[in-house]
Amino acid sequence: MSDVRVIIQRDSEREERVVTTGTTAAELFAGERSIIAARVAGELKDLSYEVEDGETVEGVEISSEDGLNILRHSTAHVMAQAVQELFPEAKLGIGPPVRDGFYYDFDVDKPFTPEDLKAIEKKMQEIQKRGQRFSRRVVSDDAAREELAGEPYKLELIGLKGAASHDDGADVEVGAGELTIYDNLDAKTGELCWKDLCRGPHLPTTRNIPAFKLMRNAAAYWRGSEKNPMLQRIYGTAWPSKDELKAHLEFLAEAEKRDHRKLGSELDLFSIPEQIGSGLAVFHPKGGIVRRVMEDYSRRRHEEEGYEFVYTPHATKGKLFETSGHLDWYADGMYPPMQLDEGVDYYLKPMNCPMHNLIFDARGRSYRELPLRLFEFGTVYRYEKSGVVHGLTRARGFTQDDAHIYCTREQMSEELDRTLTFVLNLLRDYGLTDFYLELSTKDPEKFVGSDEAWEEATETLRQVAEKQGLPLVPDPGGAAFYGPKISVQAKDAIGRTWQMSTIQLDFNLPERFDLEYTAADGSKTRPVMIHRALFGSIERFFAVLLEHYAGAFPAWLAPVQAIGIPIGDAHVEYLEKFADAARKQGLRVEVDSSSDRMQKKIRNAQKQKVPFMVIAGDEDMANGAVSFRYRDGSQENGIPVDEAIAKIAKVVEERTQV
Repeated sequence: MSDVRVIIQRDSEREERVVTTGTTAAELFAGERSIIAARVAGELKDLSYEVEDGETVEGVEISSEDGLNILRHSTAHVMAQAVQELFPEAKLGIGPPVRDGFYYDFDVDKPFTPEDLKAIEKKMQEIQKRGQRFSRRVVSDDAAREELAGEPYKLELIGLKGAASHDDGADVEVGAGELTIYDNLDAKTGELCWKDLCRGPHLPTTRNIPAFKLMRNAAAYWRGSEKNPMLQRIYGTAWPSKDELKAHLEFLAEAEKRDHRKLGSELDLFSIPEQIGSGLAVFHPKGGIVRRVMEDYSRRRHEEEGYEFVYTPHATKGKLFETSGHLDWYADGMYPPMQLDEGVDYYLKPMNCPMHNLIFDARGRSYRELPLRLFEFGTVYRYEKSGVVHGLTRARGFTQDDAHIYCTREQMSEELDRTLTFVLNLLRDYGLTDFYLELSTKDPEKFVGSDEAWEEATETLRQVAEKQGLPLVPDPGGAAFYGPKISVQAKDAIGRTWQMSTIQLDFNLPERFDLEYTAADGSKTRPVMIHRALFGSIERFFAVLLEHYAGAFPAWLAPVQAIGIPIGDAHVEYLEKFADAARKQGLRVEVDSSSDRMQKKIRNAQKQKVPFMVIAGDEDMANGAVSFRYRDGSQENGIPVDEAIAKIAKVVEERTQV
């Protein structure tokens, strides 16, 4: 035995400790039950790892991001073991941690049923209680192939060693340079209970899994490719405590109530007909009102900010996207070409920017015209894989509130600052107030232009973002191929984060399109281009607001702002006159003159989340008044008609919620 000196890192504190050879990370953190793994020289290790001289060791808390991933990946192993104990013929796919949970893919003869999931969860609880040890061992390629000869998908992964993708989860199995298998060993006898190809690390034992639940199952292509076999995927979630699991399940229940697809149907706002195709929505009259109001307000604010409106077609010759670089970098996200005009390739446009460049270049431009702010509600088409299409938030056809600003280098910083301030204020007008900013920088594998131009653009965006006083989070490698970007991340009413507006600085497309303006000294000069989408897309922003408000839009956005509810038939005409007067003020008012009883009419209005229920009976008619009932059930009686209309109009004008 010899002495080993190690540094134990705890936040900003460093403790030097002398231990003997063979000391494990678990012994360094003995008694600290929340530590479930270790970080050594930046790499995550099991607590069974034997520390070496001179190493700095940091404990990984189960509630940290890495700790949660380890917890969830270990729970995925337990689920896979349970599946193979109950369904011995099941072949293993991949089982990575994902946000708030985990999944595992299986090749089985038939889909899992809800009863199957209950049985699997019960078996997982048994395995958890057994306290099986997760034990890592390094194996050669040949040894791994021999051990896993009956697992065809694992054999494919062995061939990917060191080159596995994070996108399909393969890197959790074979992401490191060496192959490892994790054995689940009986706590008492050490006997092998189950094993899986995995890079780790894992929890010390299955008893370290505090709380979990299986959520659902779905079909999924092996490694995300439609060319591969269809497998069965089981999703689950795991948390550091039962209370956190309970809170998460309550959050999911609330999110389900707010699901825009569910509310879109219940409130008759939009649909996605199968006859049209996945990811292609149609807006119904009520949804059309909300969308029109959103667009009208945005259009007015853009006009106030000096934007000029343009319109461009939905399709174009492929040559345009060769010039822009989209066919080199973005072809997989585009619909296939249509061959027209004797074999010329035409594409549905995935972006508006190339066409805006042609508008800029349609005639000579002077420095006196800059900054030139072009704006369009431009519909684009992107071929998203069927597995990622999701209602209005991930669609194949959608309309961007797309702006492109052309300015001089000297104007660049001020214009970016002005644009970001405008974006944030407009989002606040729609009721989103909790933001942070994300700075996406160059992907070293996918970019055009010089390193110097990228560095200048990135630093300019950083300075502009920091002026807003909001948290700024780095997103390394997250930029589009033509320039870095700032994205505005907004939290909704239940704390979920949505990427909203993007502002992208671009020195490259002006170069590719040979855009020029005449400078003050008469020289031809290249403009700087700023890409800016405020909503992202109208459809997606519609969905975000629908979920944020749980369908109860503020009155200015509500498709029906007030509905007249007569106590009896004798009061219908009185409320019709009220509605006529309100409509002359530009308000959206209806009267429920159906044969339903008054209480049923109130319930119907509440289900439709109408902001103002305007009730009238004999006393109201006699006094030239109405009564208000609000969505929360509260009521305000005896309001004179003119005053009632003025009150609704004031709430609409001020964009307040009732």
